[in-house]
Amino acid sequence: MNDPTPKSCCAAARRTGPLPEPGTPEGPSRRERTSPPDRAAMVRLAGGTFLMGTDAGDGYPADGEGPVREIRLDPFWVDVTTVTNEAFAAFAGATGWVTVAERLGTSFVFDGLLDAGLRSAPAVAATPWWREVRGAHWRNPEGPGSDIADRMNHPVVHVTWRDARAFAKWAGKRLPTEAEWEYAARGGLVQARYPWGNEREPAGVHRMNVWQGEFPTRNTGADGYLGTAPADAYAPNGYGIHNACGNVWEWCADWFHPAWHVTGPRSNPAGPPHTTGRKVMRGGSYLCHDSYCFRYRVDARSSNTPDSSSGNIGFRCVAADD
Repeated sequence: MNDPTPKSCCAAARRTGPLPEPGTPEGPSRRERTSPPDRAAMVRLAGGTFLMGTDAGDGYPADGEGPVREIRLDPFWVDVTTVTNEAFAAFAGATGWVTVAERLGTSFVFDGLLDAGLRSAPAVAATPWWREVRGAHWRNPEGPGSDIADRMNHPVVHVTWRDARAFAKWAGKRLPTEAEWEYAARGGLVQARYPWGNEREPAGVHRMNVWQGEFPTRNTGADGYLGTAPADAYAPNGYGIHNACGNVWEWCADWFHPAWHVTGPRSNPAGPPHTTGRKVMRGGSYLCHDSYCFRYRVDARSSNTPDSSSGNIGFRCVAADD
């Protein structure tokens, strides 16, 4: 039986005030893409109605996973994978964007992925497997001495919600609403737990990158990976979308609230109209394990502050059906 108490292993949180963003793609001094979004790596979803959320009760009801409600969405396009290091490098090169982690000088890294010399970095008190590593950012995901040379097809990580929003705007896209994310992740299945069905490993086949073993001390890597996997690893869901669950958490556009959706709009919902201090994340990551954070389900929710970054948070984009 899963512990119903929400856990904080999902990702470490950074608490900062407003950050200056000089020379960003929003400013006139930077090159902003004006052409329509490139839909070559996207899929069009027809929209319509679907059943969002769950009443199962074996996850974290306090997160606001239920109740099940019928939601209607307009058609939209969605990336078939999370944004990769290669794509983010193109954005940074075109715009000069400097991520929040780069500007602040630190980001959070799971200690099991760190070289021995960096494991002395400050630990997060409640979740000591998270270390605030100086020099960790998207180009150096495990801090100084690491790089992404052999991970250009992996999801970009150490990106905050602000960074993700900036990329999406530059690409002529936007971040998905939470409803759009769940609709896409379900792949056309009705109330299934995962994008492919209700069994985590059907016929013994791994379908996502999550923690294998005893969290947080032993990861067997039975699913093929200890950290991130390529953005198109594993078979896609019924809509052709890869890795909606596991691998990296994905930022959504919505502010997080555990109960707003109970009485909120049922047509194209976009989350609470006011700030709650945290943005929605969906999908789980390579650190999720059912003994501690059973959030690698299509109906699970989490959140973090817009300025938080870590080695297990990424994003994918959507675009309007023009």
